[in-house]
Amino acid sequence: MLLHEAIFRFSTSHSQQIYRALAPELSDDVNPRSTTQCWLEGENTLVLKVEAQDIAALRAALNMVLRLVNVADEMQEMG
Repeated sequence: MLLHEAIFRFSTSHSQQIYRALAPELSDDVNPRSTTQCWLEGENTLVLKVEAQDIAALRAALNMVLRLVNVADEMQEMG
């Protein structure tokens, strides 16, 4: 089946903290139509990859995970 995917690379000094905040959330399979992976490249780059069976599932997964990234980043700015 054809997959749709989106890959984001975030360059930030908070990449390791954001990764640790996201990892537990991404380990749960929330939607069977999409998968999300997250990893670090070097010390300052967080990579996020979302694959989905259809565009609607991709959009829903991206909305969720990008919101999580945003909240985790905002919490680092406050600390």
